[in-house]
Amino acid sequence: MFTGIDEVDWASMRHAYGSAEDVPGLLKGLASADPAEREIALDGMYGAVHHQGDVYDSTLACVPFLFALAAREEVQERAEIVELLVSIGGDGEVPEDGPYAMARTAVRSGAEVFERLTADPDATVRGAAAGAVVRFLDEPAPVLGLLRERIRVERDDRVLLALAEALGFLARHHPGHAAEAVRLLETQSAPPFGPGLRLAALGQLAGCAPDRLPADLVPTVVALLRERSAHRPVGRGEPDRPDTDTLVGRLRRLRPSDEEGSQLLRTLHTALGDRVDDRIALLNGQLTSPDPTDRCNAVWMSMSLIGEWRGDHSEPVALIGAQLGTEEGRLLEAATSVLEGLFELAAPAADDLAALVTRRPDLWVQPFERSPSWLGGPLKALARCGDPRAVPVLGEVLAGSDVPDELGRVVRHLGQAAAPLAPALRERLANVPLDASDTYDRAGPLLMALRALDDRESVPLVLRLLLGTPQDHRSRDTLVDEGLRTLGAFGAAAREAIPVARGLLESGSAVAAAASLWAVEGDAGLVLPVLLRALEGEGPGQLWAAADVLAGMGPVAGPAVDGLRRRIGASHPWERKSVACALWRIAGDTELALPVLRDAWARNVHTRVPIAECVAAMGPEGVALHDLLRTELAAPRRHTAPEGYGMHDVFTDERLLDVCRETVRDA
Repeated sequence: MFTGIDEVDWASMRHAYGSAEDVPGLLKGLASADPAEREIALDGMYGAVHHQGDVYDSTLACVPFLFALAAREEVQERAEIVELLVSIGGDGEVPEDGPYAMARTAVRSGAEVFERLTADPDATVRGAAAGAVVRFLDEPAPVLGLLRERIRVERDDRVLLALAEALGFLARHHPGHAAEAVRLLETQSAPPFGPGLRLAALGQLAGCAPDRLPADLVPTVVALLRERSAHRPVGRGEPDRPDTDTLVGRLRRLRPSDEEGSQLLRTLHTALGDRVDDRIALLNGQLTSPDPTDRCNAVWMSMSLIGEWRGDHSEPVALIGAQLGTEEGRLLEAATSVLEGLFELAAPAADDLAALVTRRPDLWVQPFERSPSWLGGPLKALARCGDPRAVPVLGEVLAGSDVPDELGRVVRHLGQAAAPLAPALRERLANVPLDASDTYDRAGPLLMALRALDDRESVPLVLRLLLGTPQDHRSRDTLVDEGLRTLGAFGAAAREAIPVARGLLESGSAVAAAASLWAVEGDAGLVLPVLLRALEGEGPGQLWAAADVLAGMGPVAGPAVDGLRRRIGASHPWERKSVACALWRIAGDTELALPVLRDAWARNVHTRVPIAECVAAMGPEGVALHDLLRTELAAPRRHTAPEGYGMHDVFTDERLLDVCRETVRDA
């Protein structure tokens, strides 16, 4: 297995953490009789030699030895080695030259090993090899013949699932041979094959031949899911593993208890794509399964559906809420995790959330040994959906000894219903030490909360932060900006802050100070010179921040128009968006503003909410951009989904849809 390994000049090679001289030890560790040593070695291969998918010269040098290991039956867990080789070779498009292309060539050159391993005595190896042959053997026709033969003789259900996946891959990547692959998948999707294989075949058909799916797809899948669950052996297929503190080990422990079922349904959901109504109906069927494992898989599946696709998600959200009554730990954790990312969309589950919060005070705060506590998922979800039943519980948390810093961030979602919390929030702000390393982490969320509550009694406490935080504190600038925003939100009620804000007009927080002063005293002559200088500055964020303040001033900021017109071609779409909105709000310049806003909308999805708000404020003058709003409303996918932001941006996307709907309706 290791012939020639000592002749390789490993010390001259590199991996993610420097010299590759430790790589021979990792390779030999993969062949160890000790399970813990094997897992540590595999962790090292992914963590250093193939770090986050990167390919180094040491990665290429490993390939022949990995093939030698995979070919020896006495080596344990060879399936993981095959999967590592597939990852090194690139599971998808790779550049035509460079190290990634060299890695693909290296894996291709040994691909006959994968072919032999499709008949290996170890079922896990056969399954991994099935996915490898379709990716790295050159000619699709022999591969199709090999898959057909393996399907004929294979008896292990898990390997049959891998073979179905391989057929789908071949059909998608080799259209000239797709017809036969699709025919085989259609055969596997019907009786007498078992429910697991039929689900796998339907998932692959959805991805490569959706027109061949049955008309009654959803009830068929739900019935197959329940049939599979009724016959699923408990604890099947996963051997005892060492409890190592490695990334590989942690990821393994995070796998769903029915990883196979989770993967089957993920494949089908992904392939169905924008068939949102079908996916919601399928999710509802999964969430009403009598099997808690199936329901848990469905809850996790809902993250990608709701986080990526728009639609009426009220029924699945209510069904997710119904899972909160379970005593099954994994299911409860999954449901609360999903609901806390839904914000207002979690409202159909509010009654279940409130019941859980009442029943389980131990879930109000999530403590951590070496880091600050977090607000517990059920309470956070209840507050984020704006339910006032969260207020008294948050009050009890505030009165306790362990108060999560993030509590202030969720208060703003409760609006004025959270006003009774203001005194306790002020007390906490008064007790924030000014010279601690975590001063901003503790004070920032409290400022956000008090600002949202319009708590003007907190003005002296905000001034305490601005005046008392040491000049050399690492977070002083961020804290000062947050404090100035809070004072500005209080308007004329913060007049006692005017001298302090004026004193900051020559600091790094000059724009924030100008914004605050304009809101508090409305003296354009005082703040315009500061903002005009910022328009010409090159500091990060200065241009768009100054333009946003000028936009809020309206026509009185007329002296800034020439400077704004000079900056309309700024390098970043976000800056151009702010400049264009300011030009319209100050001078009514739609001729210059509208084309820039249209371009920024297309170039950077994160500009869409403020652009939509600007178009809404334009009234009839913004009609020329209403086509953008209508197209957005017709799009089934969330506007941030292409960038993979997932559940985190559900709140932002729902805000965008609200603004677009109101603007088009009122036109």
